[in-house]
Amino acid sequence: MSAVVEQIMGMPIVVEVRDDAVTAGDLEPMFDWLRRVDETFSTYRDDSEISRLDRGELELADAEPDVRWVFERCEQLRRETNGFFDARASGRLDPSGLVKGWAVDRAVDVLRAAELESFALSAGGDMRVVGGPWRVGIEHPLERQGVAAVIEANDLAIATSAAYARGDHVLDPHTGRAPADVLSVTVVGPGLAAADAYATAAFAMGARGARWTATLDGYEALTILADETVLTTAGFPGV
Repeated sequence: MSAVVEQIMGMPIVVEVRDDAVTAGDLEPMFDWLRRVDETFSTYRDDSEISRLDRGELELADAEPDVRWVFERCEQLRRETNGFFDARASGRLDPSGLVKGWAVDRAVDVLRAAELESFALSAGGDMRVVGGPWRVGIEHPLERQGVAAVIEANDLAIATSAAYARGDHVLDPHTGRAPADVLSVTVVGPGLAAADAYATAAFAMGARGARWTATLDGYEALTILADETVLTTAGFPGV
């Protein structure tokens, strides 16, 4: 079937399925899950649990189990990244750097439960590919029609953190400033939640993030510095 696109969580959600005899209706449970995530975690909805927690109108102990899990994982990641991944880096509560990838990982589980075997699911450019093989281009941060690398994979999560799409939205939590010596960081691995969080943390670290990504277990990275130097970890699956 051709790609199906829905606007959810303030971004295009794109799914392409290669399995035979799949209809748009077969994808609705997956889109319903993502809509539920948006209702619960959106920082733009006044009635979301995240907004109510941020205003102090809801205690974490009274929040939904998924919300409590996300908070616990954000705290684990804050410690793991020496504070460079921080759900409060902007000065307000915003776990979006984890929620998007986590939601996509769970959406993949929904599609697999429906016995789909070969598909690609993209949320705002970050992706999970299943089955395959799939060829995925990594956008060049300075050449909007250019490709910095091409990845070929069967089952992989791919997340990129950069300033070219949304401006300086990733800040170093320790200084409150956006890094000036790095253009983009792409992290690949088995899960999008971790890949997205690691890419955010590494980008916030600036140029030194490239060395940090080399220490990650099970994840590989491609970093493009401000002078356009390209650095990759040993196992990055470039083609």
